Amino acid sequence: MDDQATQETAQDSTPIFQRIKDYLLAEIAAGTWKEGDVIPSEQALVKQFGVSRMTVNRAVRELTAEQVLTRRQGSGTYVAQPKYQATLLEIKSIADEVRARGHAHRSSLQQLERVKASDLMAKQFDLPAGHPLFHSVIVHFENGVPIQVEDRWVNPQCAPDYMEQDFAHITPNEYLMQAAPLQGAVYSIEALAAPRDIADMLAIDTRQACLVLKRQTRSAGKTATLATMWHPGHRYQFTGSFS
Repeated sequence: MDDQATQETAQDSTPIFQRIKDYLLAEIAAGTWKEGDVIPSEQALVKQFGVSRMTVNRAVRELTAEQVLTRRQGSGTYVAQPKYQATLLEIKSIADEVRARGHAHRSSLQQLERVKASDLMAKQFDLPAGHPLFHSVIVHFENGVPIQVEDRWVNPQCAPDYMEQDFAHITPNEYLMQAAPLQGAVYSIEALAAPRDIADMLAIDTRQACLVLKRQTRSAGKTATLATMWHPGHRYQFTGSFS
């Protein structure tokens, strides 16, 4: 049996709904339909493949469940926005997370200041009220798309050179892992509506939910940082595993 005959036999054994899925995936991968583009209607796919509406619906439904496609009631089916990921069981630089996916990372420094700790902030750092703290706000981008607003407070006792860093070339996490080696961390995640300033930095509507990671880290027996990371919920997810 020659190669062409072998390929035809393999194709014949593939369920038709899977062939439709493979076709849609191949067209997306080739750039025929990009993120946000509408794909052909189910009726058009029925005519193209000469199959039942139920078969096409299964292919589209499965790709929707896999978050490759997204359906909008009364509008059509679109190529979904990719869900960027972050791991939870280890603390990594967001730049490393992005580069591991083969994507480009960049950051934009919005704020960098030295301030006096409020009573509440001083209590969280176990420092006297009015003690100096460093504060930064940075937007992180993946392939030009804003995926995180990092609002971070830093204990100068743990990272005295924080204010001198060029955060266009090094992330706070990359610097802190050297300056204040991690001793432990406590974190929480919740879904919150973005306030106007955060929504503007993430280029989203204030009605859209964000995944908000709040994390306190310790180093050398002291609270080193308090960070709040805002992620647009429709384009981000957290993952983790252990054994």
